[in-house]
Amino acid sequence: MNFLGIETSCDETAAAVVRDGRKILSNVVASSLKEHQRYGGVVPEVASRRQLEYIQPVVDEALEKAGLALADIDAFAVTKEPGLIGSLLVGVSFARALSAALDKPLVEIDHIEAHVYANFLTGEPPQLPAVALVVSGGHTDLYSVRDIRAFRRIGRTRDDAVGEAFDKVARVLGLGYPGGPVIDRLAKSVPRTDVSFKCAALEGTLDFSFSGVKTAVLYHRQKHGSRNHYPVAAVARAFQESVVEILVIKALAACRKLKVQTLLVGGGVAANSALRQHLSGEAHKKRIKVYFPAMALCMDNAAMIAGLGFHSLN
Repeated sequence: MNFLGIETSCDETAAAVVRDGRKILSNVVASSLKEHQRYGGVVPEVASRRQLEYIQPVVDEALEKAGLALADIDAFAVTKEPGLIGSLLVGVSFARALSAALDKPLVEIDHIEAHVYANFLTGEPPQLPAVALVVSGGHTDLYSVRDIRAFRRIGRTRDDAVGEAFDKVARVLGLGYPGGPVIDRLAKSVPRTDVSFKCAALEGTLDFSFSGVKTAVLYHRQKHGSRNHYPVAAVARAFQESVVEILVIKALAACRKLKVQTLLVGGGVAANSALRQHLSGEAHKKRIKVYFPAMALCMDNAAMIAGLGFHSLN
C-alpha cells in the first residue's frame, strides 16, 4: 500500500512516499531555515508563506523520486498537530484537497507520535511495549508506548523544551540559530571542562525543567564574559553535559518504573552525538535496548507521517 505523507508543522515543507508502513520510496524536505536565522528563531508567517510556495513542487518531487503517479497512491497522511497553526493549515488543506479530488483515504497524524515511529522505518523493528523519549525544539516528553497506536504521556517539560534551551543558550553565547548543531560541535572540540551546570532534578517525577540551566549559563556569561578569552566551547560542553545527564536519568527511570526493556528516542535533538553516546552506554548497562532514528529521520520529515499513517488506517 503506497502512502503519500505531508508534513508542514514548522519551517519544513516535506513529502514522502512509504510503502506498507516501512519501505521509504522517497523523502523530500524543503526548509526555510536560512530566512529565519536572521531573526534568531522561526517566524510563523515566513514559514507558512514559504510552505504555500513549496508544497506543490515538494509533492511532485516526492512522487517523481518514488517513480509513481498520484494515481498510484492508495492513501494520504498529513500532520494535524502540534505545530504552527498557519503551517499546519497549509499541509492539511493540501492533503484534504488531494484526498477529496482522488476519492482516497486521508489519515491525520500526531507529529510527536510520528517522531517515535521514525524508529520503525529502518533496520529491525523495535519490540513493544516501550518507553519513548521525544526531544525537539518544541517538545520534551516521555511516553508509555504499549502499541504503535497507543501512547500515554508520563513525563513532560514544565518550561522550555530541550531544543529551545539549546537555541537560547546558543544565543547567549553568540553562536547563532539553530543552537543544537553548533553546541554539539563545539562541545566535541574540548576534551573536558571545569565549568559545571545542573538541571533541576524534579525528584519523584518524570518531568523536566530546562529554564534554570539556561539562566545559569546566562549568569555565567554576564559574570565572566568580560574576560578576553571567555571559554565558549567549555561552557557549551558543560551545558550539553547537564542536559544529556538529566535526559538519560529520566528516560532510564521511566523504563525501570514501567518495567520495559525498549527505549525509543525521537525528535531533532535525537541527532545530538552526546545524547546518542551516553544514553546508549547507560542503557546497555541496564540491558535496555535503545533505538535512535536514522539521522535524516530525526528532523521533521514526511516519511514518519506516511509510515504511521499506514498503521492508523489499517
